[in-house]
Amino acid sequence: MNEVIEFRSGRTIGNAPAAGAEAEPGSFRDRNGSIFYREGRVYRTMSPRAFANWQRLEALPFFQRHQELGTIVRTRTAEEPVEGAGGIVEHERIPFISYPYEWTFGMLREAALLHLALMRDALADGFILKDASPYNVQWEGMHPVFIDVPSFEPLGPGEPWVGYRQFCELMLYPLMLQAYKGIDYRPWLRGRIDGIPADEMSRLMSKRDLLRKGVLLHVVAQAALQRRYAGSGRNVRKGLAEAGFGKELIERNVAKLEALVRGLEPARTRTEWSEYDRTHSYDEVEHAAKVEFVRQAASSRRWRLAWDIGCNTGTFSRIAASHADHVVAMDADWMAIEHLYRREREGEASRRMLPLVVNLADASPAQGWRGAERKDLAARGRPDLTLCLALVHHVVITANIPLASFLDWLAELRTSLVIEFVSREDEMVQALLANREDQYPEYYPDSFRALLAERFDIEREQPLKGGKRLIFFARAKG
Repeated sequence: MNEVIEFRSGRTIGNAPAAGAEAEPGSFRDRNGSIFYREGRVYRTMSPRAFANWQRLEALPFFQRHQELGTIVRTRTAEEPVEGAGGIVEHERIPFISYPYEWTFGMLREAALLHLALMRDALADGFILKDASPYNVQWEGMHPVFIDVPSFEPLGPGEPWVGYRQFCELMLYPLMLQAYKGIDYRPWLRGRIDGIPADEMSRLMSKRDLLRKGVLLHVVAQAALQRRYAGSGRNVRKGLAEAGFGKELIERNVAKLEALVRGLEPARTRTEWSEYDRTHSYDEVEHAAKVEFVRQAASSRRWRLAWDIGCNTGTFSRIAASHADHVVAMDADWMAIEHLYRREREGEASRRMLPLVVNLADASPAQGWRGAERKDLAARGRPDLTLCLALVHHVVITANIPLASFLDWLAELRTSLVIEFVSREDEMVQALLANREDQYPEYYPDSFRALLAERFDIEREQPLKGGKRLIFFARAKG
């Protein structure tokens, strides 16, 4: 039986399940067809029009080149007949689906630059990207991959770039918000599927910001243009075509946007934990003991997918990557994840390690139409191994999540687990408890061990820092 994923192209993740690690039936469809799974392989049906475009597209030099580079998801025409479809293609799977509000600044910028590079190269071969959504990009480790193949269409005479507004609202404006105002864009993208409207972005800009590169042209002017044509009933696209809007204008706009996006950097912000790998509370000997414990646990078998939750700058993610096909490294501190991404993206494990900004106490939920467009973490791929190091005290004390509830969530993942318990005697916990009422009766080593043993089979346990911390390797029961 086929597992069908329907979608709305250009608006949401839509096409991303074409490469998803785990996927559930959804209810998204557009004129280009549907996505379905068969025996672990990913297929897309196409309408007759979309399939005709595909047959032209797959022969174009730019498309073949980007598939060889891995910047467009590898796709081929499939022989599987599907009733009512113009044709069918097969996509290569992406290890783990992620969303723009989980990416670092550098990752969103790289996704934007990939869109612009594909636009530039497609234009040279007479095609254009009709959409410009970051949801059409996924990641092979730290390398972006464009997945929405039907977004490429032949460029008609005088046709404008209709995806320009989408590019601004979902990529350029979020990057500007963090670069120019020091404001984290992730809550904005998570809270609004279509991004930041031009009129709202314009109101966020001060008079001083008007002097910043790109603000007048891409924010203020676009907001004014949208107000001018809102509700007018005029066909702006048709009017531009009749006025002779040429490919050269699009190419110049793309070139200017590339220069603008490349020059954007996040405002200098040092978060509390971004230097943790150099300032942790372990001495050299104890840190080496912790590293060795994790190494032995990680090397006990080959893992399909590992999670490192609370990874900080990835010290232990790198260890897991030596023994896993793929690692998702998550931390709530965006700067720590930015450091990890920039340091490792050209490294040996860069195609196996995906860094994401995720606060487990408020992780990305299932949301969108019928809660199925964007999925929660577990629905996107459950881990075989989970590292949970120096995190439990933050979950329980800082986020006020009951210890038993947190361990229940880990047990539901059916994962093997390396978990560290930081006791009340540790200076990190003492700092957290210093100015709050102690409401944590289960937060003691014996209680933690008992709760863990109810949910997992404990294989190994080792004290660290003179017994102030305990580290466990445990496997899912059953």
